[in-house]
Amino acid sequence: MNHLPALPILIPLFAASIALFFEHRRFGMVPQRIVAWTSIAAMLAVTCVLVGSAASGEVSVYLLGDWPARLGIVLMVDRLSALMLLVGLLLGAACLLHACAGWDRRAPHFHAFFQFQLMGLNGAFLTGDIFNLFVFFEVLLISSYGLMLSGGRGERMRAGLHYVTFNIAASTLFLIALGLLYGLLGSLNMAELSVRVAQLAPDDVALVQAAAGLLFVVFCAKAALLPMYFWLPETYTHAPAAVAGLFAIMTKVGLYAVLRLGTLSFGALGPLDGFAWPALLVLGAATLVLASLGVLAATRLRAQAAYLVLGSAATLFVAFSLGTAGTMGAGLYYLVHSSFAGAALFLLADLIRRRRGRAGDRKDVIAALPDKTVPGLLFLVAAVSLAGLPPLSGFIGKLLLLEAVPAGPRTFWVWLLVLGTSFMMLVGLARAGTRLFWRVAPWPDAGQHRLEAFTPEHEMVPAPSRPLETAAIVLLLAYGVALVVAAAPVLDYTRATALQLLSPGDYVEHVRAALPILREP
Repeated sequence: MNHLPALPILIPLFAASIALFFEHRRFGMVPQRIVAWTSIAAMLAVTCVLVGSAASGEVSVYLLGDWPARLGIVLMVDRLSALMLLVGLLLGAACLLHACAGWDRRAPHFHAFFQFQLMGLNGAFLTGDIFNLFVFFEVLLISSYGLMLSGGRGERMRAGLHYVTFNIAASTLFLIALGLLYGLLGSLNMAELSVRVAQLAPDDVALVQAAAGLLFVVFCAKAALLPMYFWLPETYTHAPAAVAGLFAIMTKVGLYAVLRLGTLSFGALGPLDGFAWPALLVLGAATLVLASLGVLAATRLRAQAAYLVLGSAATLFVAFSLGTAGTMGAGLYYLVHSSFAGAALFLLADLIRRRRGRAGDRKDVIAALPDKTVPGLLFLVAAVSLAGLPPLSGFIGKLLLLEAVPAGPRTFWVWLLVLGTSFMMLVGLARAGTRLFWRVAPWPDAGQHRLEAFTPEHEMVPAPSRPLETAAIVLLLAYGVALVVAAAPVLDYTRATALQLLSPGDYVEHVRAALPILREP
């Protein structure tokens, strides 16, 4: 049996365990960083092999433990899971680079928590069983609690406690939904569920719809879909920069679960086919409008970055809910772009905050920004990408999404929604750039709303230069440039992924062939 699918889970598990042994101060940070980077390099090597295998259309099945009874707990690698693995690890490498500039010294157990979170992310993308999805969700969430609250106080502690409370409630609802599904269908294997749902008796349809609806509520809560978005702006705004950057893919885990179950377990031709997508389209559109207003109204650059992450998740809900191979393929390309660009803005906001002293990243405070050439150029690239302007990857993703919108009564409204909200985000980012980089003295306002004037209270206290922080931002933005340069092969991959998702028969057959207990009698 090929054991490669298990390695993205096992490698960070062992790395986290080893990192704990080096946490005593007599060892310093060097051994922990060596363990962390060795783990990242090993996972990236394994993931590249898995992506190459998945790109050929192969669906790999790995039986956990390879028990003779073969009860159906499996890991699966197809195009979608391999893509998500690669995106998560590339993002993790940049965030780890930023943390190694010095923040990891101030956070107890940072490297162990970081590795455990990568383990949870990788497991969530690889599992073929909904109960294991719950397990890996909890692993990544518990790790995120540690990363969020470690060394925190004041506003970060308050936002972190809200984040913990919200996710505990969502996890409880998750367990209830799992119990209902298992009681009704007798399995939690994703592929087997698609077969059993398709053969569902009419009397059981309403109950299975209720259980599936609870699952979608949980996933949409984790993806911050309206009305369950309130936790995201506060949490991401007050999280440490490297943690917030890694959190940029957390909403994508909820989106991944919706897409996986919506096309596989509940997407086969049967009584539940497409039952949630119309509602998700409407809620995604409403969330996108709300996020755009948040980008305009945010007074801090970190809050603006949080609303941009929320807007990217909402855009993906719209793309996936339209339900065509073209919109899904464009959405997956946009998913990759938004993960990198959103994380880059979080890291850049922290760099600006430290360089502006007490003024921080507040846009309503006028303060000088020393050595602003490099941060200004980095902000320009990030803003152009996030606003969807040519020639960067945000423009390509949104253009392809609009081009793929199916003809019909919804075409006008989707175009208006995407273009209108993109313009609002562009205005918000332009205002942020103007206030942070150009306005260095108060403007006369003739009695209108005044920005807080520059006072000695906000006088600049220069922060020490940290080249690794700038390198991490450059690396994330370079990922976006690479998406433009390699747009053709990346789009070929995402379109093939969308076609594979919309034709789940191969996935189901691979699982049923590997697990005899799931085969037809």
